[in-house]
Amino acid sequence: MQSTNKGKKEKVAYILKNFPKLSETFIASEIYRLEQLGVDLKLLVIKPCGDDARHAVVARIKERPYYLPATTSLSETSLFKWLKLHLPDFRRSVAAVCKQNPGGVLKAARFALFQSIRARRSFFGLPRKVYLKEFLQAAAMAEQIILDKDVKHIHAHFAHGATTVAWMAAMMTDLRFSFTAHAKDIYLESLNPAGLLARKMDAAQFVVTCTEANRSHLQALSKTPVHCLYHGLTVDFSDLLNESQTVRHERNGHIRALAVGRLIEKKGLDTFVEACGILKERKVNFEALIVGESGDAEAKVRRYIEADGLSAHVQLAGAMPQTRLFAEYRRADVFCLPCRILENGDRDGIPNVMVEAMACGVPVVTTNVSGIPEVISNGRNGLLVEPDDPTALADSLEKIYLDKSLSARLSNAGLETVKERFNGEISARKLAEMFRRVCRG
Repeated sequence: MQSTNKGKKEKVAYILKNFPKLSETFIASEIYRLEQLGVDLKLLVIKPCGDDARHAVVARIKERPYYLPATTSLSETSLFKWLKLHLPDFRRSVAAVCKQNPGGVLKAARFALFQSIRARRSFFGLPRKVYLKEFLQAAAMAEQIILDKDVKHIHAHFAHGATTVAWMAAMMTDLRFSFTAHAKDIYLESLNPAGLLARKMDAAQFVVTCTEANRSHLQALSKTPVHCLYHGLTVDFSDLLNESQTVRHERNGHIRALAVGRLIEKKGLDTFVEACGILKERKVNFEALIVGESGDAEAKVRRYIEADGLSAHVQLAGAMPQTRLFAEYRRADVFCLPCRILENGDRDGIPNVMVEAMACGVPVVTTNVSGIPEVISNGRNGLLVEPDDPTALADSLEKIYLDKSLSARLSNAGLETVKERFNGEISARKLAEMFRRVCRG
């Protein structure tokens, strides 16, 4: 992004909790696309990701990330011991930023102190330690931003920890900030206690989110503009689609059902396995594959597979790189992800994998929660059922198995939906224009 002011660059500092993360390829794709559009970025990462596997797009990103010093968990030790271990890593940054902007550092320190008190778990509870940790991390981020005179704006992904750090870094640098909110970071009050989410929004220049349902929820909290930008297909996936000459296989007398998602409660994969058990009882000829990282629901899913005698029918494949997952989409007869809203409010927005399946021409069976009905119109481009209803899910899977014309109609309509509404390039151009406006202020 080039400024009209004597050719100086206008750079955006991107603050991320983890990078690159295998399950967040949409963030890597956004960064790459912004670079291709001429937006100069400074990548500031709170901690490196432990994933050994990386999507191909990561290697195409020009900007190399800066990682903060590694820290241990603050919740598992006393504040004194944690500071004794880690304060030396951050002391220089705090001093350097104090020298540049003592008022901004004082403002951030005051925020961290009062938020730690406001967020106590009870009236007589101890202040929350995490905000001191995030204050130190913000100082380290602010030092890097001050050293780079081209940075004119700060943006964070996910509305909890990374955005808290971004807000305090903005205080310390006298810059403006914005953030992208996604899923549980919006709906779990515990991640932004004591009204913190609304206060972040009030302080931000703008907020971005990935569904209209999220946008409506957030806009009710603040007058700050909230923009809905659908993620669209990732760069790697778009490349695979463009390069692929493979025609999807013909059905061969049985149905191959695919589910993709981390093995966590909100994905509803236990309901998917229960539906598979019902298909088995009905003598439907099927096989099912679940692709995704381990999570808190894995033990439950495995119990259901064992209890229903489904080990010959349902396979847990673990996480896959995009190329292998693409091949599984091409082999699938139906994609199924029966998402649910948890009691604490956690939910998916629009699962990116669902859009990928539609782009591959795979008919989708899912649930009518959160942002999913913004994409799927029941009976037109997919089938919707209520969450936690394995019988209705099995009925829909069997319907696609029995009715080839329905399967083809849903497949074709799904392809058109993705082409019309989920173009990642368009979303990136809109975001780039937002950055240009705030940088030129």
